[in-house]
Amino acid sequence: MKGEDETLDSFYLGRILVLQKKKGYRFSVDSPLLADFIQTKKSDELLELGAGNGIISLLLSFKPFKHITAVEIQVSLAALARRNISLNKLEDKITIIHKDLCTFWPRRKFDVIFSNPPYIKKERGHLSALQEKSIAKHELKCDIFDIMQKTKELLKKEGRAYFIFPAKRSEDFREAVEMNKLKIKAIRFILPRRERTPNLFLAECDFSSQKEFIMSPLVLFDERRNYTSEAKEIFSGRDHAAAI
Repeated sequence: MKGEDETLDSFYLGRILVLQKKKGYRFSVDSPLLADFIQTKKSDELLELGAGNGIISLLLSFKPFKHITAVEIQVSLAALARRNISLNKLEDKITIIHKDLCTFWPRRKFDVIFSNPPYIKKERGHLSALQEKSIAKHELKCDIFDIMQKTKELLKKEGRAYFIFPAKRSEDFREAVEMNKLKIKAIRFILPRRERTPNLFLAECDFSSQKEFIMSPLVLFDERRNYTSEAKEIFSGRDHAAAI
């Protein structure tokens, strides 16, 4: 049931339903971009660090995987994520855990780890009057270094990890990757329009890659300020061939 303070939104041409707070954390374009970027196999056990309302795990439900464990520190968002999982009848595929990811220790490792972490440094920017939104967007409870340390601890030796992060903080991202003995396997910059500089990037990391592959940039809007054909495909949930 939708509460008075919530909206019920549909994505992937109505295939996914998502409850969101009218006020508080609401996901944005970065969530479907990351979900599209993540590559999975049928046998993969996935871990999401910072689930929010569960949107990325929900969008991944159309890709092959065995199970997703999604960790969220905020009790209100973890509860909302569980409702969203139930709403989409995915209880057998996705488990939401209310836990601080910094202290989360499941005593096993994962094939794939992914995260859309807070973007804004703790001492930067203006905090929202709503704590839920501030914690989701600012590094109040964890930062990119915490995310990478947990990735190092819980990613299998041959595993893959996927992230989206602001282009202006690429140095922090690279430092966190290097500190935790990870490697950037591939990176894709996201441009609002072709003539603009990137504002975000997608990255695939592992423990073994020797060379960083720079993919062609993803441009979101054309000269008429309409979504590009690729952006439209992503937001409609384009089909992905299952990895073998």
